Amino acid sequence: MVFCATPPVDGNLARYYVHDADFLFKLPSHVSLEEGAILEPLSVGVHACKRGGVQFGSTVFISGAGPIGLVSLLAAKAFGATKVAITDLVESRLEVAKKLGADYTILLKRGESEESLLNRIREALGDLATVSLDCSGVEQSVRIAIQATRSGGTAVLVGLGGKENLSLPLSGTLVREVDIRGVFRYVNDYQTSLDLIATGKINVKPLITHNYTMEDTVKAFETSKTGAGNAIKVLIHANPDWKP
Repeated sequence: MVFCATPPVDGNLARYYVHDADFLFKLPSHVSLEEGAILEPLSVGVHACKRGGVQFGSTVFISGAGPIGLVSLLAAKAFGATKVAITDLVESRLEVAKKLGADYTILLKRGESEESLLNRIREALGDLATVSLDCSGVEQSVRIAIQATRSGGTAVLVGLGGKENLSLPLSGTLVREVDIRGVFRYVNDYQTSLDLIATGKINVKPLITHNYTMEDTVKAFETSKTGAGNAIKVLIHANPDWKP
C-alpha cells in the first residue's frame, strides 16, 4: 500500500496518474470533480465519527475548526448529532463552521484556563459531550477534548501534533470510563463519504475557497500554508482547459 504525498513517497501532482482500478470510486454524473477532490479529507471526518460512535442524539464537541475539524462537523451532523460545539482561535473559521451547521461556536482565548474553557463548553452543550473529537493535536486541546467528554463517552484523537509524548489527565479519565480512540486517516470510508455527498446529506462546496491551475501550484501551496484569504481547501486543477 502506497499513500501519495507521505514521505518518502512523492505526491501525484501531474496531468495524468496511473492508479489501480480496485481503489477507484466512480463519481455519479451530478457530483463534480471538485466535490470528488474533497472525498479524501471528508473520509477522515467520517472515519473519526465512526470511531467515536456518533449517532442520532449524540452531542459532539470538536476542537479545532480547520479543514479536518470542519469535515468532522459535517460528518457528525450527517450521522445525526443533535448538538455540535466547535472551538478555534480564528473567528473567521468559526463563522464558516456556523454556516456549515455548528450549533455552538466557541472562540478560544489565549491563556484561558482549562477549567474556564470546560465551563464554556458545558454551558453551550448543556452538559459534557457524548463524543469529543480533537482535530488539532495540540496538547492542551487534547486534554480539553478528553475532559469535555462525559462519563462513559468517547474521545477521538484525530489531529497529529508535533509532540510524541503528551501529558494527559488519565486518572480522572479512567475513573469516568471515558474511551480514548485514535484515528489514522480512514478505513473503507470513501464510499460512505461519496454517498453522503451524492445524496445531498453533506455539502462540501463551501469548503472550497481557492482554485489554481497547475501552473500556479507554488501560489496554491503558499495560500494553503499561510491561510491567506481565509483559505480552507485549496484545489489545484490538472485539467488544462479549466478556467478560474
